[in-house]
Amino acid sequence: MRVALICKDKPDHLQTRLDNRAAHLAHIEASGVVEMAGPFLADGQMTGSLVVLTVETLAQAQAWADADPYAKAGLFESVTISEWKKVIG
Repeated sequence: MRVALICKDKPDHLQTRLDNRAAHLAHIEASGVVEMAGPFLADGQMTGSLVVLTVETLAQAQAWADADPYAKAGLFESVTISEWKKVIG
C-alpha cells in the first residue's frame, strides 16, 4: 500500500532541519520504501515534508516515521499518516 506522511515543522526550527538533513536523506535512501519525498515551502523556506512510502501496513509507516532523524530531533509539530491512492502521474 502507499502511505502519505504529511509532516509540519515547528515554527523557527529551520536550523534543526538543516542540521539533520543529511541523516534524514540517508534514512530515505537506506529504507527502500520511499517512493517520493520533498519539503513544503513557504516564501522559499522549508516548512514541512511530504513523504510517500510503499509499505505493507500502517504500522510499518509509523515505524519508518518514528525512526526518521527529523522526528528524533524534534523537528515536527505534527505528523499525519494516511493510506494514499495514486490516481494520476
